[in-house]
Amino acid sequence: MQDGKTNPTETTPLTAQNGTMRNDGVFPQLLTSVPALNDAASYLSQTTSLFTRCFTDYSVEPSSSDSGVSNGHAQEMVTFWSRPTFASLATFSDDVSSSGYHSASAESSSSATDAPSVVDGTVRSSSADSSGNSSAIIKSTNGGQSGIPLFQGLIDRVRKTVRGSADDIGWLQRDPTMPSVEDGTERFMEILGDIRHGVHRLPNSMVCLLVPGLFSNHGPLYFVNTKTSLSKLGLVCHIAKIHSEASVEKNAREIKEYIEEFYWGSKKRVLVLGHSKGGIDAAAALSLYWPDLKDKVAGLALAQSPYGGSPIATDILREGQLGDYVNLRKLMEIVICKVIKGDLQALEDLTYEKRREFIRKHPLPKDLPVVSCHTEAPISPAVLATLSRVAHAELPAALSAGQAAKLPVVMPLGAAMAACAQLLQVRYGKKSDGLVTCCDAEVPGSIVVRPKRKLDHAWMVYSSLSDDPSEADASQVCEALLTLLVEAGQNKRHDNGTKDE
Repeated sequence: MQDGKTNPTETTPLTAQNGTMRNDGVFPQLLTSVPALNDAASYLSQTTSLFTRCFTDYSVEPSSSDSGVSNGHAQEMVTFWSRPTFASLATFSDDVSSSGYHSASAESSSSATDAPSVVDGTVRSSSADSSGNSSAIIKSTNGGQSGIPLFQGLIDRVRKTVRGSADDIGWLQRDPTMPSVEDGTERFMEILGDIRHGVHRLPNSMVCLLVPGLFSNHGPLYFVNTKTSLSKLGLVCHIAKIHSEASVEKNAREIKEYIEEFYWGSKKRVLVLGHSKGGIDAAAALSLYWPDLKDKVAGLALAQSPYGGSPIATDILREGQLGDYVNLRKLMEIVICKVIKGDLQALEDLTYEKRREFIRKHPLPKDLPVVSCHTEAPISPAVLATLSRVAHAELPAALSAGQAAKLPVVMPLGAAMAACAQLLQVRYGKKSDGLVTCCDAEVPGSIVVRPKRKLDHAWMVYSSLSDDPSEADASQVCEALLTLLVEAGQNKRHDNGTKDE
């Protein structure tokens, strides 16, 4: 500025729309002697201003006055998903380059470069032409889309990660096309009381097939106590030797073959009890192959099975969230496929998207007796000291006075389930057994058992070292579920016979 007159090429102050960030041309002017640094300073100032407005956006309606300052029409948008009105960074930089704001010649060092300002969703900057008054207006080409592409992707990932599975949990209960459930808790408790007093009603005219859940191949004692207890009652009982980390459809084919083998070998119908993913595999077998299995299956019981889907599996494998930055999906694939020698599809089949697709395409047969059971994990501090026996190790005879000795292999499964249950409770406000929410374990059209006793997901198949002898153990609970299933089958056949008459 000389003699009180304004130089046409004087740098315009860089001002954010909310008036909180002003550059006043000081920073660019310090570097006008070096074109490259001047360009970098201008770009940095523009980026900082636009990035700041990602988090506090103002939508300003221009007034009719020449000052261009809005009179009372500014409205602050304080949410991440508000409607940003600023131009995209990519479009801005391209248009600025084409408008002659980035000079690479040494001649530009003799004049200051104008720094553009952001107003009403457009980027304005004056160019030093012969009149000194011409200006270029760079408009957003986002077509109404929000945010700078560089930062909008991060904001979307944060939003999706925070939201998680909140919209998916309990979708079975909200779907009006799904059949209603029947509460069988009271009858279940009566049967369980009789079993504890030595009254057993399971008929030996049927075969029991126990289907283990995910990662059961790495727990040798999975369902072992239940099988032993039922065998002592004179029942033929088998544990399906499936690859639990395989896909649902693959295991469904193997379960179908098990059922047919047991039926043709004994001429007895099969009662199927599946735990966790094992219940999903068994349900899939009956849904896919019901015409072949209709006369061979007496009923299906699902214990703590994520029939509607699992929030744990869904949150881990969901795409487009913050976990993508650390390749969370790739890490799970390495663990399941390389370490455990399983199939990632086994975990994907438990997500809400896959379960919703499968159930709508392959619903359970209406004439199949079904019992489903879910529990709530205890989260008291005492659970932290709970150890579950998952296997046993045999000591050589030389180390055990000439006789083989077995030492229990224990893991703090109770503490892990309590931590997961607390996480689901805090994040989604839903009760769970640590892995499966209660609402997702209720199978539409089934008889639902909702015990008041606090039991975690692992308790049903692994015995605890601190089980209360005054309470029913896992094998007695399984027996009660199967007995209730037999009664449900008898009632269903009676109802069908009445309708036929």
